[in-house]
Amino acid sequence: MFPGQGAQYVGMGKDLYEAYPAAREVFDRADEILGLKLSKICFEGPEEELQQTKNTQPAIAVTSLALLKVAMQESPSLAPRPGYMAGHSLGEYAALVAAGSLSFDDAVRLLRTRGELMQSAGEQNPGTMAAILGLDAVDCEEVCRESGAELCNLNAPGQVVIGGAKGAVVRALDYAKARGATKVIPLSVSGAFHSSLMKPAADGMVQPVATAAIGDPVTPIIANCSAEPITEENSIRHELVDQVCKPVQWSQTVEYLGKQGANTFIEFGPGRVLTGIIKRMLRKSTCINVNDAASVRVEL
Repeated sequence: MFPGQGAQYVGMGKDLYEAYPAAREVFDRADEILGLKLSKICFEGPEEELQQTKNTQPAIAVTSLALLKVAMQESPSLAPRPGYMAGHSLGEYAALVAAGSLSFDDAVRLLRTRGELMQSAGEQNPGTMAAILGLDAVDCEEVCRESGAELCNLNAPGQVVIGGAKGAVVRALDYAKARGATKVIPLSVSGAFHSSLMKPAADGMVQPVATAAIGDPVTPIIANCSAEPITEENSIRHELVDQVCKPVQWSQTVEYLGKQGANTFIEFGPGRVLTGIIKRMLRKSTCINVNDAASVRVEL
């Protein structure tokens, strides 16, 4: 599993870069591809520069893939290929690299483009996002219908992120509280990601995705848009365009994996949000978080 936006923090990957040549190769290659010191932004900030969507997206994916590479090198028990791959939002790109469907170079380029397009769409169609805790998806959908907001991330039962024009989101939070939400949290973001306000970004991704070298994954990817496996390149191309302005079905993804008998989950990347969600949803599962140099030796 690979995290999405919101997992970033200044200093991520620095200890890994300093300790492992394999991680240095990953970060140095990303710097070369982009023609900028993404590694310096990850390690030193400033925070406002790291928070720019055009930097955040490749930064999280590169850190995640560096952690995966070092963990594979340091952990013999990871040698068997997993049954499934999944990533939240931009994390889907890291999952595709891990599954052998997308090259690291193309993933970095596409995520930089995706970040630039989403940042631009946020300026063109100003919007915001907010988390609603304590209401189920059906209630949140009704709140959105009443307010004009949209569902963006269905992360877990009782944990939904909405987005849209600022006025619509403000109304939605009032309606959510009236329906009994235990907490509503406005998010500091540059746009309403995974909503219809990102349509210009989705349109802008069509050609870059169409021309990228994408192959069938060796391991099935659980798609953000459908929470079902995708196993061939044409479906992946559609997914990478559609997921820009459609909600991330993470709760359904976890439910699907649980029904397939998955009982061990490993999250590679900064933060530990996905690990926490899965542990709450599938209480008997084993959840392992690999987010720094101290955690790369995994025992299964």
